[in-house]
Amino acid sequence: MDIRSLELFQHLASSLHFNRTAQAMFVSPSTLSRSIQRLEEECGTPLFVRDNRKVKLTAAGSSLLGFSQQMLNEWKKLQAELQQSHQQLQGELSLYCSVTASQSHLPSLLDHFRHKYPQVEIKLNTGDPALSVIKVMQQDVDAAIAIHTPDFPKELHFLPLGEIPLVLIAPKDTQLTRLEQVDWRHHSMVLPESGPSKRIVHHWLAEQGIRPRVYATVAGNEAIVSMVALGCGLAIVPQIVLDHSSVGQKVSRISLSNIETYQLGLCCLQKRAQEPAIQALFSC
Repeated sequence: MDIRSLELFQHLASSLHFNRTAQAMFVSPSTLSRSIQRLEEECGTPLFVRDNRKVKLTAAGSSLLGFSQQMLNEWKKLQAELQQSHQQLQGELSLYCSVTASQSHLPSLLDHFRHKYPQVEIKLNTGDPALSVIKVMQQDVDAAIAIHTPDFPKELHFLPLGEIPLVLIAPKDTQLTRLEQVDWRHHSMVLPESGPSKRIVHHWLAEQGIRPRVYATVAGNEAIVSMVALGCGLAIVPQIVLDHSSVGQKVSRISLSNIETYQLGLCCLQKRAQEPAIQALFSC
């Protein structure tokens, strides 16, 4: 019993006409008859009642019809899956992330993706992480590495990539190594102008009862690290930014055990999550 024989049988069971089925299935009437005869031999019983005027399914034929429909449906499903896995995904995929994320998390992600889908063209945009969600919501990009926040849009699908701790940093010449050494009356702070850091830093300062002397508010954690390295004041930044900063060795790190961490992840619009290229990226 083979797939072709079941296809011929199923069509004949529907048409109940040998010549009509032979024409529709592009076989000769004799080939169709031999195929049905082989099926009947394999089943050990007649599948059709034939006379000069009509063709009718037997009870055994009706039973085989249910089996053949199920088998052919499964076969078509398998063919589609095999074809899909064999075909190379093509097209374009646009991503947005911070400069730091492009160095810390993106390389391993894209290395896996490019290995599996070499014909997909990646377009990468980097900038202020505070813009990640906006870029995806406005469909300026297909996906972005972003920070999950309490007000994260429900329209976005978020896949966690890891937690990022925040640390207090100070210029090297202050010789500060512990939080207890900081005199907030004499030390200025460089605060984040926008983004997730702004909420977290302001919340931490309020919890500690600290009213900082503000030297400047700055957009971008990389720029904040540079200003601290120049001696402009203290700041709170994600640890991963320091790990990839060219001036990270010019500042002292002070651990903070009671500050909220970054929830870093990959996001896209919920309604676009099943698009082939986006789905392939998230599967990596």
